[in-house]
This record gives sequence, C-alpha cells and structure tokens, in this order.
Amino acid sequence: MPAINKVDWFQLGVGEPAEAERFYGEVFGWTFTGDDDAPGYRLATTPGQTGPSGGLTASPSNHAIFFINVPDTAEACRRAEAVGAKVLVAPQDGGGGLIFAHLLDPSGNLIGIYTPADH
Repeated sequence: MPAINKVDWFQLGVGEPAEAERFYGEVFGWTFTGDDDAPGYRLATTPGQTGPSGGLTASPSNHAIFFINVPDTAEACRRAEAVGAKVLVAPQDGGGGLIFAHLLDPSGNLIGIYTPADH
C-alpha cells in the first residue's frame, strides 16, 4: 500500500492523447495501457516501476494534477476547506472502492487527493 500523505499518483488531461503518449513514451520511456475500470483512461507506467504511476485522459482543458494518498478523503476535504482551500470535485467513488476529490489550494493550485480501496 502506498504511503499516507505522500504524492504517489499523477493525472494528465490532454486534448490529443495519442500525441501525449508518443511524447512521454519517446522522451521519458513511459508505457501506457488501458484501465479496465475506466474506459478511455490510460494508465502510465514510468521506468523502474512495476505498476502504473499515473494516468492520462482526454480533456478539453489541458491539466496536470498530482494526487496525495490520504487516510480519509472526506476528512481531508474538510480540513483543507478549514484552512482556505476549495473543494472543486467532492469525494466520489473512482471505481473499485477508491475515493477521490479535487481541491484548489489557497494559492490556486489544482491538486487531487484519494483514499485507496485497500486502506
């Protein structure tokens, strides 16, 4: 299980997924596979990893988000709001028991948080 309160996932939203896969594959050696739980979502595995480190999805607005593994997504949202963050995407099921949310930190940065199913 990934470490709690550590950045351990990323997501890229791009207008041209095939172009992004080619770029990240050729420049950084990343490989991509489909995600059985989320059609259209591509799992990205970075060199030296035994499993995916992030994902790539088609999006009308390009974005890069890092995700922090938290023990309780709803509680982390509450704590974040208490210190000035905004919840942009309320906690929701990401499939297979994973719960995620998107926050805007007090500086205006988009970040993600999640609680894995096995937590």
